[in-house]
Amino acid sequence: MPIRFILNDLEFIREGFAPDETLLDFLRVERGLTGTKEGCNEGDCGACTVLVGRRHGGIVRYDTVNACIRFTGSLHGCHVVTVEHLAKPGGALHPVQQALVSYHGSQCGFCTPGIVMSLYALWMGNPSPSKVDVERALQGNLCRCTGYRPIIDAAMNVEGAPADDPLVTHRADMAARLAALETGARVTAAGGAFIIPANEDDLAAALEQHPGATIVAGATDVGLWVTKGFRAIDPVIYIGGLTELQGVDEAPDGLRLGAGVSYAAALEAMERLHPAIGELFWRIGGAQVRAMGTIGGNIANGSPIGDTPPPLIALGASVELRKGTRVRVLPLQEFFIAYGKQAREPGEFVRAVIVPKPAPGAIFAIHKLSKRKDEDITAVLGAFHIAVEAGMVGSARICFGGMAGTPKRASAVEAALIGKPWSRATVEAALPAFAADYQPLSDWRASADYRLKAAQNLLIRVFLESQGVADARLETHHAA
Repeated sequence: MPIRFILNDLEFIREGFAPDETLLDFLRVERGLTGTKEGCNEGDCGACTVLVGRRHGGIVRYDTVNACIRFTGSLHGCHVVTVEHLAKPGGALHPVQQALVSYHGSQCGFCTPGIVMSLYALWMGNPSPSKVDVERALQGNLCRCTGYRPIIDAAMNVEGAPADDPLVTHRADMAARLAALETGARVTAAGGAFIIPANEDDLAAALEQHPGATIVAGATDVGLWVTKGFRAIDPVIYIGGLTELQGVDEAPDGLRLGAGVSYAAALEAMERLHPAIGELFWRIGGAQVRAMGTIGGNIANGSPIGDTPPPLIALGASVELRKGTRVRVLPLQEFFIAYGKQAREPGEFVRAVIVPKPAPGAIFAIHKLSKRKDEDITAVLGAFHIAVEAGMVGSARICFGGMAGTPKRASAVEAALIGKPWSRATVEAALPAFAADYQPLSDWRASADYRLKAAQNLLIRVFLESQGVADARLETHHAA
């Protein structure tokens, strides 16, 4: 059965494509739509930004995505919008494009189409954005020319109303067109190498048939296996459209997040769980990555520098795993066994993650260190969940990413804190325990020595912040 999707105004039916073919290659090579640029080819620069719309509750919701790491097969049932679609009849510029021209934001022009698409998505949802709104919308669009000031000015001065935009006025018609593409059955395309299960039960059955298949949700990691690692990934089982895996269920004691929930979809609920998690989520990639990437994928890939596992482990989160009809629940910290190895059996998949609320009155803090504040890979990420009762440390769960081959608890540090007064002296006395917990590696992100000192300093910073120090970074230091 072929995949079916709509590109701008045309419907496409495709069967004979490679399972690792990217949307960027399809647009540029097959369709000649070269307004979508190839820059980094790893989902960082945003030059390849397009909109992808999918039906949600009967309406079409559009997200910005990186075409360079989005697989063509994942477009089944979607509407893809490229920069060429924005021009009005007769070639007149779209209001977003005109604003960039008027405020001299186009600069060299290479990154401009991607910036246009990001600002187009922002304008449709928020036609009067603040500067912060614009900066967040552009986190995933890198410009190397004269800077962002004229681009931000343009974004805040777009003329025209989104209600008059064709993508808005024709949204109901597009929802009907996309609904007509859905069959409710499994899709097996690319000569059987690209599988889209019909539902969660069908996913379990497909994995029993193909236990070695590559499960793809957002492809923010797997996409780089292809574009940078040139790895074979077939057969692919694509789960990004399974509604059963996209639930965000809030309860008095915490959250249950389906494995297919994107960072963007989880953001509001995670911010309500604790503001520190929301602050972290705003630093995960750009808008394109947050729209595509999933929390379940960030766990399932087992990366030692994944941003979500350390805070989830610090909170005592659990993961639901399913194989066939069997479902088991495992503490998240036990899911990570060693570098590249997780406690997931062949044919088993991550179904959901269960996240408890922080303990009432507990200290909960997350600090991510990276060379760039936004949209950058982590060097060290520390998550701290410390309960202090009557001035004494009653419990402590501390987890770091980037310090070992897996996200790892600081067990020796925790033991050095528990039962002691929550004081600077206790914290200083616990610092040598970091060397018992971690023997970090040196790489291009950071040296082992830096990582160890940074982790120690983060504990001091958390203590100082708990004491109301206005800028704990200025007071955080200790003797080497």
